[in-house]
Amino acid sequence: MLKGLGSCRTAALGAHKLACTECGQVQIAYNSCRNRNCPNCQARQRQQWVQARTGELLPVSYFHLVFTLPDGLNSLCLHHPKVMYQLLFEACWYTVNKLGHDPKWVGAQLGMVAILHTWGSNMSLHPHLHCMVPSGGLDEHGRWKHSKSHGHYLFNRSVMGSVFRARYVKLLRKAIKSGSIPPADVPPGLFPRLFLKEWITYAKEPFKQPQHVLNYIGRYSHSIALNNHRIKKVSEEKVLFSYKNYKKNGQKEDMELDQWEFIRRFAMHIVPHRFVRIRHYGILSNRLKVKALQAARKDLLVERPNHPIDAPPSLDPLIYACYCSCCERTTTHLLLDILPPARAGPNTTSDIPKPQ
Repeated sequence: MLKGLGSCRTAALGAHKLACTECGQVQIAYNSCRNRNCPNCQARQRQQWVQARTGELLPVSYFHLVFTLPDGLNSLCLHHPKVMYQLLFEACWYTVNKLGHDPKWVGAQLGMVAILHTWGSNMSLHPHLHCMVPSGGLDEHGRWKHSKSHGHYLFNRSVMGSVFRARYVKLLRKAIKSGSIPPADVPPGLFPRLFLKEWITYAKEPFKQPQHVLNYIGRYSHSIALNNHRIKKVSEEKVLFSYKNYKKNGQKEDMELDQWEFIRRFAMHIVPHRFVRIRHYGILSNRLKVKALQAARKDLLVERPNHPIDAPPSLDPLIYACYCSCCERTTTHLLLDILPPARAGPNTTSDIPKPQ
């Protein structure tokens, strides 16, 4: 895995030819690894994801919720990440769905988009979910129903944390009983310690425009533990990177780690094979969202999906466009012939014909 990430955009993975449709300049670009854990290969997927979600926005307030697992579960997350993170998704949706159906808060079927993150700013293990939830849902008659607060708040944070903790602990007990997690791997006295303090749940104040919360949470959709711009210096033995110290109100500081400690921290956040990091629930699930959003727009008097005026043009996945260094425009497109690794990285482009 790490070896493949290190080969991203190098001659080891081959190269492809790019040609500008304006000035005709042809250039060689190395292939990317397209790994979802790679810091170089997520920008395009993030843009496509945000554009797809833009067509699903409703003219209501949206909330950004965060559900965090306590550090007492870190050892189980390291040894059984697939099970632990699956339980995290299930417990979070149970909490939002249960409180959403309660007439005290909403009394309707809500929707949720959840994104898994496993890291803190200093690359320590910090499993949590970022969730985007609209301030309302569909009642039993298929009519849109706003939250009781009319978009000012969604749930009480203390109640949300209690329901989340109780549900996750119940699911964890079942996983241990069924053998999904061996009982020998469970730290002694784990369950009493889980109830000694409240579990952290965060609810950010709703943004004024739905597109704002989508753009905000879109930054989390395809991010990884450490982006390239945070790495300040790399030597043979040390890696220096910046991070936010939340014990000092988010003050930016630098941290230097030995190369093996840096690799160890990065490897902790490689998600299990085929594990889905972004999931949709309720009226935003793939099974229900077409009919549910149509019914919601009808009640909210919205004829078509809400698209922002300044939204970038739709991307064709078969066309790769990038910046041209000659004419300084985004007019460079991928040519059809791909150079295999054996021919990667030619020094000249004289043997490559210019496009007509």
